[in-house]
Amino acid sequence: MKVDGGIGTDLHKVAQSAQEVEAAGYTGAWTAETSHDPFFPLLLAAEHTTTLELGTSIAVAFARNPMILANIGWDLQAYSGGRFILGLGSQIKPHITKRFSMEWSHPAPRMREMILAIRAIWDTWENGTPLNFKGDFYTHTLMTPFFAPERAELAGHGTPKIFLAGVGELMTEVAGEVCDGFICHGFTTERYLREVTIPALERGRAKAGKTMEGFEVMGPSFVVSGNSEAELEAASAGTRQQIAFYGSTPAYRGVLELHGWGEMQDELNGLSKQGKWVEMGNCITDEILNTFAVVGEPEHIAPELHRRYGDVIQRISFYAPYKTDPERWSKVLADLRSA
Repeated sequence: MKVDGGIGTDLHKVAQSAQEVEAAGYTGAWTAETSHDPFFPLLLAAEHTTTLELGTSIAVAFARNPMILANIGWDLQAYSGGRFILGLGSQIKPHITKRFSMEWSHPAPRMREMILAIRAIWDTWENGTPLNFKGDFYTHTLMTPFFAPERAELAGHGTPKIFLAGVGELMTEVAGEVCDGFICHGFTTERYLREVTIPALERGRAKAGKTMEGFEVMGPSFVVSGNSEAELEAASAGTRQQIAFYGSTPAYRGVLELHGWGEMQDELNGLSKQGKWVEMGNCITDEILNTFAVVGEPEHIAPELHRRYGDVIQRISFYAPYKTDPERWSKVLADLRSA
């Protein structure tokens, strides 16, 4: 199992953070699009590391267009020496329309077309194929030599892998059909992964005439642990609030319904509209917490993650406080990497 970490988005700290993640033995490092751009930190991380895979988990696809994402992906792949993974996600309608002021419609078909458009643009740059992509949402038919990067810039590394995040079955099928990997949302349980996610990915792969071989599934990452009881309690409280925040989103109701907790979504949604974040966290019982998260001392984490997901995921995002107790956490990372 590949083990990935995070490097944050503070441009003043990301170089050192990336070096520390690489030295700690992580396979990859990921950024998220929250309060800062997710791509800039990866440029610095690429400059200060040599083996670390670098990806976005996630970049908001619909806040951009295929040409912009193709340019960014190409440049980061070239500069990192083939270590970049373009991780995309759709976000939800209010963010796309109200935060980014972009168009929202038919998210799964639009995402499929966006990824196919990116690949068509890369094919033009890499192989000289005339650009003639015409879809329902995106059209790219103009590419002159002045605007095309040189094929030699990739130095034989090929174009980046594309991973897609999702929860619903339609988006998950799209990932299986047109992507190289799938990023499980943190709001995913073992049961949901096995009963909903994996079958949807398999259907998508079948549409493309492919199997799951070589396709990477990046597993859920809620881990509640610590080096003391106080750290464990703090991690537990924070994770309960995060689970509650995701649970308040109507688009994720299906995960709760699978476990018989569908009605709680209405309660959480109502509390979120009142800004009652602490009260939302209090709604997450121990049963719910342990269903979504692996909870326990560090030595408990690796065996439990292997038990839940070892046969269905290929990599795990795991943000361990390795600085506080490097010897203890290095053993946890080593155990996670061993299948």
